[in-house]
Amino acid sequence: MALAEKYWEHKSLAEMNSEEWEALCDGCGKCCLNKFIEDDDEAGPTDVLHANEQVHFTNIACRYLNSQACECTEYAQRTVLVPDCIALTKENLKDIFFMPTSCAYRRLHEGRGLPHWHPLLNDGKKSLMHKKQMSVRNKSISELKVDMNDFEDYIVRWPLNDID
Repeated sequence: MALAEKYWEHKSLAEMNSEEWEALCDGCGKCCLNKFIEDDDEAGPTDVLHANEQVHFTNIACRYLNSQACECTEYAQRTVLVPDCIALTKENLKDIFFMPTSCAYRRLHEGRGLPHWHPLLNDGKKSLMHKKQMSVRNKSISELKVDMNDFEDYIVRWPLNDID
């Protein structure tokens, strides 16, 4: 079944069917980066906040992320293989403070629309997203190659970039 043109502009996230919901994902891979959440009342201006929690993004990617294609190699089994992997749903959408601000689900939930580089606005192609450096391509390292005790050395700010 073909997707209706710009369906996200006239349907709420709650009204979307599973095909429409899945198509919203831009495939940037940022959600596959390891994040560390801590309580902190003094977060900086570029940190993602939820109540008193500060989210630190790292460039350490899940072992199942193909960082060149920006795709999970085990997508159907991801929540079984990685119990901390969160499958974003309509039900847990209100708790997406840990998602990058460029995430299409988060942007639509916040009423901001899709950015011009989103694949749905570019014939389904990710090339503009990669060109605008909005994906993990060439910026991440597999968790299999790092000592997770040294995660502080891998904290980065680029996943929080959000351009239109």
